[in-house]
Amino acid sequence: MSQHEKPVVLEARNIHKSFNGVHALEGASLTLRAGEVHGLNGENGAGKSTLIKIITGFHQPDEGELLLDGVPVSFGKPLESQHAGVNTVYQEINLIPERTVAENILLGREPRRAGLLDKKAAVEQTQKIMDRFELSIDPRSKLSSLGLGLQQMVAIVRAVAFEAKVVILDEPTSALNGNEIEVLFKVIRRLRDEGVALLFVSHRMSELYELCDRFTVLRDGQFVLESTPAELPRAELVNAMLGGVELTEGADDPDHERERIDRLAHAEIGLSVRRLNWTSRVRDVSFDVRKGEIVGLLGLLGSGRTETCKSIYGAVKADSGEILIDGKPLTRPTPAKALAAGLAYLSEDRRNEGIFPGLSVKENMTAAVLRKISTFGLVPRSAQDDLVQQYSEELRVKAADSEQPVSELSGGNQQKVLLARWLAIDPKVVLLDDPTRGIDVGAKAEVHRVVRALADRGIAVVMTSSETEELLSLCDRLIVLNEGRATGEMDPHDIEYEDILSLLAGQGAQTEAGTPPAGGTA
Repeated sequence: MSQHEKPVVLEARNIHKSFNGVHALEGASLTLRAGEVHGLNGENGAGKSTLIKIITGFHQPDEGELLLDGVPVSFGKPLESQHAGVNTVYQEINLIPERTVAENILLGREPRRAGLLDKKAAVEQTQKIMDRFELSIDPRSKLSSLGLGLQQMVAIVRAVAFEAKVVILDEPTSALNGNEIEVLFKVIRRLRDEGVALLFVSHRMSELYELCDRFTVLRDGQFVLESTPAELPRAELVNAMLGGVELTEGADDPDHERERIDRLAHAEIGLSVRRLNWTSRVRDVSFDVRKGEIVGLLGLLGSGRTETCKSIYGAVKADSGEILIDGKPLTRPTPAKALAAGLAYLSEDRRNEGIFPGLSVKENMTAAVLRKISTFGLVPRSAQDDLVQQYSEELRVKAADSEQPVSELSGGNQQKVLLARWLAIDPKVVLLDDPTRGIDVGAKAEVHRVVRALADRGIAVVMTSSETEELLSLCDRLIVLNEGRATGEMDPHDIEYEDILSLLAGQGAQTEAGTPPAGGTA
């Protein structure tokens, strides 16, 4: 039976959804067929999560309709979609750690005898389910005693063990290793063979092309295309997700930029990264950044951009690798050690990992230098005020006054407060992880000005962005990441669009393991 002949299980037609006047979905559509693994693709902000939440009843659409087995449905809450046979397995495992595997899988469906839990029957029932999927997991094991990969298997088994028509897998491999991924894929293929319709979300291109029978691509909340891996080469899938990249947004004076790059070629190296590894998310990454240079980490969502920055800074503990600042090793990096060495990190998650929402502009801006400006453990108000005035003027922070809660500022001004925090420590290296995410066009231009000013001070800058055009505009050099590996290097002032697509799709020439990309060595 061909894919088109397989019966449609779930269909989302012309879905629209807005939040506070901002369109999250504008005419998004999706068709899931029985016995098919269907990939849902799109970059950050494409609308994937919103569409999944509408399918599962977490949100209600403003327009459009859902059909299950050809019948219009409206799920008022997630429990209703589950009872209808639409189950979701999220990236974060949502089970009970201190209960057994059997208790987790049968929760709400426990076999009972005389009103009491029949533990023997529960174990036997769970063992049959495990045998069905050829999983070697003891039903009597406490969930917390299992590794993360096996816990993910339990979550999937719970979702599909009872009359599942549709299973949505949202980034299920993000925390798994190679062997665990193979086990997961085996379970997914078994479900497909049993006729279940599966929606698979992953940012790893290799997984999409290994597992999926069909793709749907969303961009800016809109349906772009539906195709198959055979009909849609990787570079064309990337092109559909990005919607074309404007290559003319670089510097106004190309000759000046060329002179700048020639000058940077002789500058000292501010940051060296050697053979950096962290789980499966960062794999043997090496590169150098010179003082005064802006180097962009270019890659699709899930390529390892954020994980690379966090590993360098010590926000996550790298498995191996070497970090040098001004030629001096940063041994066993932690955020405290990194700051002491002159390495600052601006997180992409401004709200949860950046600002202190309950504190003032002043308190946020000076948080990293309190020890530096204190005397006998006391922080002079005048020293704080001087710093706040200096950086508020330099970065053009718009606030009623320095005592205003930072949570009341716009996103762009919050970001400038965070930039001021790191400028105040007089850094040697700054890692900027998607610094313009979620801010308006005017604020974005202001952040760009600050980034260039950092480089003009001789600071080595590493920057990521979910917008390729932004990196082409700002950076002196681009390191391309794909599934945690550095796959190539680009000169943003001399690059063809096809080259960008090829490298983002993981089809460019591989950088020799352990060797910094050309142009990045001393």
